[in-house]
Amino acid sequence: MADKGKYYITTAIAYTSGRPHIGNTYEIVMADCIARFKRQQGYDVFFQTGSDEHGQKIEVKAKESGISPKEFVDRVSATIRENWDLMNTSYDKFIRTTDEDHEKQVQKIFKKLYDQGDIYKGAYEGMYCTPCESFWTESQLVDGKCPDCGRDVHPAKEEAYFFKMSKYADRLIAYIEEHPEFIQPVSRKNEMMNNFLLPGLQDLCVSRTSFSWGIPVDFDPKHVVYVWLDALTNYITGIGYDCGGNSTEQFKKDWPADLHLIGKDIIRFHTIYWPIFLMALDLPLPKKIFGHPWLIKSDGKMSKSKGNVMYADELVRIFGLDPIRYFLLHEMPYENDGAISWELLIERINSDLANTLGNLVNRTVSMSNRYFGGVVCDKGVSEPVDDDLKQTVITTAARVEKKMDELRIADAVSEIFALFKRCNKYIDETTPWVLAKDENKQERLATVLYNLVESISVGATLLQSFMPDTSKKILAQLNASPIAYDELGTFGHYTNGAKVTDSPEILFARLDPDEIMRQVEQSEEPQEEPAEDGPVIDAEAKPEITFDDFMKMQFQVGEILSCEEVPNSKKLLCSQVKVGSEVRQIVSGIKKYYSAKEMVGKKVMVLTNLKPAKLAGVLSEGMLLCAEDEQGNLALLTPEKDMPPGAEIC
Repeated sequence: MADKGKYYITTAIAYTSGRPHIGNTYEIVMADCIARFKRQQGYDVFFQTGSDEHGQKIEVKAKESGISPKEFVDRVSATIRENWDLMNTSYDKFIRTTDEDHEKQVQKIFKKLYDQGDIYKGAYEGMYCTPCESFWTESQLVDGKCPDCGRDVHPAKEEAYFFKMSKYADRLIAYIEEHPEFIQPVSRKNEMMNNFLLPGLQDLCVSRTSFSWGIPVDFDPKHVVYVWLDALTNYITGIGYDCGGNSTEQFKKDWPADLHLIGKDIIRFHTIYWPIFLMALDLPLPKKIFGHPWLIKSDGKMSKSKGNVMYADELVRIFGLDPIRYFLLHEMPYENDGAISWELLIERINSDLANTLGNLVNRTVSMSNRYFGGVVCDKGVSEPVDDDLKQTVITTAARVEKKMDELRIADAVSEIFALFKRCNKYIDETTPWVLAKDENKQERLATVLYNLVESISVGATLLQSFMPDTSKKILAQLNASPIAYDELGTFGHYTNGAKVTDSPEILFARLDPDEIMRQVEQSEEPQEEPAEDGPVIDAEAKPEITFDDFMKMQFQVGEILSCEEVPNSKKLLCSQVKVGSEVRQIVSGIKKYYSAKEMVGKKVMVLTNLKPAKLAGVLSEGMLLCAEDEQGNLALLTPEKDMPPGAEIC
């Protein structure tokens, strides 16, 4: 096969704030499918993924965990990589933004952009979203909330370095207009043009001083490089870019990237900020950026409080690896969000994998053994019904290639399964079991079975990129080798007289929905963060309560508006807590662990239907929830994510 040249594909690097769920995992599987297909076509593929490890959220989470930020990201990054390996993804490099060579290049890039006048020092004042680590103007807010995540923002001001985005805006607009394939799907391009570029770009904050977990600006070390300038440059540092002019041969070969595959939620950073950074570095832009849709639960967005978060390892344990790969690739539309549920998984595995594919392979191998001792021969006894099957077989690869080139992955895998369905129809049309009863039809029967084995071999070869293990198993049962990609447009590759296995394996057993749901109910939800050694506390068990007992208690999120010490008390603080539209007065024995000043502004968990009582003569209208260690130290329980006052805890 002729070398078709290089193909450099990347995923977004996963943020190390926690363990990825199945919706996060879709992207790496999609990228792996594309990378494998390009290799099969003869491209010299380099597939890069990795983890994004700096920022304020990481610093906060590490502190909450009682470990250093580096220890925290080491653990989470390892979990991410384990997840990608679990899904049998064939990445060539896993980059971490804490890698020493990456950090050095980021510092050099920052200095270069500063020296050439693209970065300048100033001060930022605006509304800040901590989860997104982004500043916004009042006009950019949506209903007073962060336009990206919808959470609360707060006023903030700090010294910062800024990048002159407007300097390159017109050039980027012209580039997008001249290269319609640059941003895909088209709806994402229209969103970026109409909502951000055409109204005018503001200069971008590219450093921070309010936290320290980041790459220091080497000529002004109280600043750390803002996460997007740090994270986005991984696509070039990972292949050996050096802004000092000593880039590696790999960088010279592989850049520009052929495809950046990212989620639709970060399309703005990749189609506006990243191209402008590249323009400032005088580097070519990536050829295509695809903002894929989300995979969501069919009963709503995944939420731990709802108990509906799905993780890859749990799904693989219950269903197997390739069935999950198949579901992810088959069920995600090109542009709109896809849905996942236990019921949908069971239905798809039973209908497509057990019935259409598994049954086809098993029937074909079993009939070959039953009628000819496993020997497969083309006796050349053809009938008109064969022509349509052969036409389907020799044209499938071209249809799959077209869909893959358009990044319509679900449509591509559907084309392969259309071939398998055509094979099943061919069995019904030719009725091998009827032919077997007629001595005069033995050569026709042999030809029919040869046509089936050949057709399945072609389908299994095409399936390599989507379901690698299943492809190998099918070809092994047929005693066939993968067909060279350039030869998939012809019929007759299977060796005449070869013998299929005499012990066919059931590829996919039909699933019992009731049994699967029992497994789901019995399985424990995995921990959000990687398991770690450390002290544990076995609390003294209290009497068992019923669900009805639990449902009598009402827990809500509260925001502490003000707090003061209770006079003549060594333990008590009195807080005014906003819960929904009302303000409650709550007295808590936490003075030893929190000052009245640091309580203000905290989001806390509140038991709101506790009967009011007086403590030290002060009325208390609820209880703040705390955790207690063996030494009696207390820590307030706070929501993991920013939630509005009054949000119910369930």
